[in-house]
Amino acid sequence: MSPYIQSLRLRTLPLSMSGIILGTGLAANSCDCSWLVFSLAICTTLCLQILSNLSNELGDAMKGTDSDQTGRDAYGLQAGTITMGEMKKMIGLFIGLSVLFGTALVLIAFWDTNDIQTAIINIALFLFLGALAIIGAMTYTLGKHSYGYKGLGDLGVFLFFGLLSTMGAFYLQTQTMSWEVCLAAVAIALPIVGVLNLNNIRDIDNDRKHGKRTFASLLGVRGGKIYHTGLLITCLLLFTALGHFWPLVISPVWGWHIVYIFRHEGHELDKQMPVLMFTTILVASVAWL
Repeated sequence: MSPYIQSLRLRTLPLSMSGIILGTGLAANSCDCSWLVFSLAICTTLCLQILSNLSNELGDAMKGTDSDQTGRDAYGLQAGTITMGEMKKMIGLFIGLSVLFGTALVLIAFWDTNDIQTAIINIALFLFLGALAIIGAMTYTLGKHSYGYKGLGDLGVFLFFGLLSTMGAFYLQTQTMSWEVCLAAVAIALPIVGVLNLNNIRDIDNDRKHGKRTFASLLGVRGGKIYHTGLLITCLLLFTALGHFWPLVISPVWGWHIVYIFRHEGHELDKQMPVLMFTTILVASVAWL
């Protein structure tokens, strides 16, 4: 069972909840939030994150990108403990779970017999966005036109796990939107993108060798680190501009984190992944206060 658990990449899952937590927290400032809607939103985003992880592993394996990685543990396909057929079945399972939880979420959040027309519009819109999220989760590295190999991975994470997650969670609870929520969504999206960027800086040599064009590989190691610094600083500046000062408590940790990544290279950067992931969810948990 352990190869399957390893391929789920459990350590990435807390990060995927950041937008849901922030969006729901902001909604709680103006209405009584539904815990059922929140729980279903968490289940949906977790399934989408796992789907993305599995599809990423399959896509890289099919392209040979992870065939000679060194310095870190091999995942199931690379290690030979999971077959491609088994991986495809797992992907199918999490597509199904994403559809199941996502559909239940949308129906419970929006079904209003007093205004059926608005309910149908909201349900149709969010089911469409959910379908886009599933496609986005799968096509980061999977398929002939995988956007992660064309330098667009950062944009995909920004849109789906940042903006859509935060703004969607807020709208599911309130059925309203505001510029404050949009800017808060941008703010929390930046460190989420930073996790992907740090991963890509770590793997830059291997990615270039196999033709995987990430934003980090286009910028180079130093450029990627400068970009990474900008993501984190801009996140804190945006929250401060919105009058949310609690995220500043994380600034000493992020300052140390930035110094560390400038002083280290390659797989030594992997030690900073949990630091950035768990501090990002902490920021999301206090930014709405």
